[in-house]
Order: sequence, then C-alpha cells, then structure tokens
Amino acid sequence: MNRMTEQRRAILGALEKANRPLAPKELLARAGNISLTTVYRNLKNMVAAGSVAPVEVVGQPPRYEVAGLEHHHHFLCETCDQLYDVPGCPGSFERLAPEGFTVKGHELMLTGCCKGCA
Repeated sequence: MNRMTEQRRAILGALEKANRPLAPKELLARAGNISLTTVYRNLKNMVAAGSVAPVEVVGQPPRYEVAGLEHHHHFLCETCDQLYDVPGCPGSFERLAPEGFTVKGHELMLTGCCKGCA
C-alpha cells in the first residue's frame, strides 16, 4: 500500500514546506482537511514505505521529517517545544567512546531557546 494518496501528498507537502520535523498535531494544522486519525495512519504507512522518517525526542512522541535527508541533528526549543534541523555534524565521536568500543552511529539533540522565543 505505497500509493501516493491526496492525504499523503498533503502530509509530505506540509513536511517539505515546514523544513523541520513536525508532530502529528502540527501536521494536522498544516495538511488541510484531514483528521488526526488519518494523519497517524498515513504517517505509519509513509514510515513503512520509507518516504517519512520519525525523529525521536526523549520523553515525547516522535516528530516526523522527510526521509533521505543528509545526516543532521536537531535543536529542541524548551519554550515553544518546536524541533528544528541543525545542518551538518560536528564530526566523529570515536574519541568519546570508551577504549575498545566501536562507534557505529550517534544522535545529537541540542536544547535551549529558539530565535522566536529568545
């Protein structure tokens, strides 16, 4: 079930236009006349199809972004709770791993106050 329905196009369009990860309720407000249940159902199918990727935030439900983006990290505003992309990466974290350990990947979440809330 990978066909691109009108609802999936609306969700994908909202994610592309936002240019940052969005929560399902944010997608509901941006994707037009669809229900929250429809947003969740389509996100599940779009993640399975590989067109959307979940972004995990500790202690919160996932946000979603367009899949296939270059490696990047995120900034969570502690005031408005919006999540923003941080382009690029500071580099290898091999030096931080305990001796003898092998690093296969990493995640980095910056937190603070966004420009709009500062």
